[in-house]
Amino acid sequence: MVLHRTDRPRVVLFLKRGWVRQVTADTRTGSFRNRAFARYFSAVAVGAFGTALTAVAMPVLVVDVLGASALEVGIVNSAQFIPYALLGLLAGVYVDRWRRQRVLVLASLGRAICLALIPAFWFVGMLHLWVLVVLLLLFGAFSVFGFAAAQSLLPQIVERRALRASNARLDQAEASAQTVGPTFGGFLVSVIGAPLAIAVDAVTYVVEAVLIAGIRVMETVKRESGRRSVRREVAEGLRWTYRHRVLGPLAWSTHLWFFANAAALTVLAVFTLRTLDFDAFVYGLMFAVGGIATLIGATLAPRAGARFGSGATITAGRAIYPVAWILVLLAPAGEAPQADAVALALVFSAFALQGFAGGLENANEMSFRQGLTPDALLGRVNGTMRSANRTMGALGALAGGTAATLLGERPALMIIVCLFAAAFIVAIASPLRTARDDEDAPIS
Repeated sequence: MVLHRTDRPRVVLFLKRGWVRQVTADTRTGSFRNRAFARYFSAVAVGAFGTALTAVAMPVLVVDVLGASALEVGIVNSAQFIPYALLGLLAGVYVDRWRRQRVLVLASLGRAICLALIPAFWFVGMLHLWVLVVLLLLFGAFSVFGFAAAQSLLPQIVERRALRASNARLDQAEASAQTVGPTFGGFLVSVIGAPLAIAVDAVTYVVEAVLIAGIRVMETVKRESGRRSVRREVAEGLRWTYRHRVLGPLAWSTHLWFFANAAALTVLAVFTLRTLDFDAFVYGLMFAVGGIATLIGATLAPRAGARFGSGATITAGRAIYPVAWILVLLAPAGEAPQADAVALALVFSAFALQGFAGGLENANEMSFRQGLTPDALLGRVNGTMRSANRTMGALGALAGGTAATLLGERPALMIIVCLFAAAFIVAIASPLRTARDDEDAPIS
């Protein structure tokens, strides 16, 4: 469907695969003149800021307030990701059956309640570790549905040709939040404490829900006669994800990347804070540098994807990661000032490369998957990918910690470099390396 620009936006209705969509002529692009996208962008930005704030507050709450052991910290960290493995495929099925905007609003409100209960239980002296784990399990369950709906709603707000630019703008918002949020979060925790800082994140989810609820997009779900099979619908999503000649290799490369990245970040914490003796400020600054580089990569992502193709841009991004982690591997440990300076330069350079690659490829990957997937399958494909990615991330974190304990940090980093290289090889050895957005795209 092509919408033409006029002085007054025209309302257009069309029926396809059981969906009725109401759009206006200003939905051609992901510009802020499109009010629906502007609200969606604002919701993502607010949510990303709150998430970055909690990333600082939650460890402080677990370690300092609750006095958790290392094993208990691991249990808490994994709690919010377990629902992705258990519910990811089912969430995709029901997101395709239900109105995605409504799912996203309810998911945001559910997450707000889960987070708000943390300071509430703390205030009355009932915040125990098992209570926190239960709340994070519920938070993760709402997140499974929320992320599947969010990734499937964007193609209903902007046309598919504008997905790359729109995803790049969203990446810029998240990168900015990741740069500013941790710094503000640390300040907030020091002033009002970790529990109340998490309450601020709960408020951001309420704001996100209000912004999403105000988006003008009309969805009507097709009512199929007869009984619908969850198993069959899950199978349809799996087949499209893994049997597609381009999306299949992209999925496997991304799964490998999530495994490697989770393992890398697990080893990195011990390697930099203990072996290289970075203090907490330098450690946080390292992530801030990565956030700035991500913002630069996201800014260049639409132009790179348009010129070279999404597939080539994604593949190029995957080639950067092993180089970045080789730099971490080479960082020297020693008491001499020269060794400290070299280690800082190498690790910060590595995070700049990592962030740039992430910003460059993420918008292209998301728009590529959204553009090639029929609207009726978007929820299942996004749910499948996120479920598998998060599961691989949990396994990668466990594997990274185990490898660092049994083999040492540098041997573990060598394995991680090989895993990132494997993700790149899967991409470059497949049709993904030359794929463009307009190939195999469904008719819309």
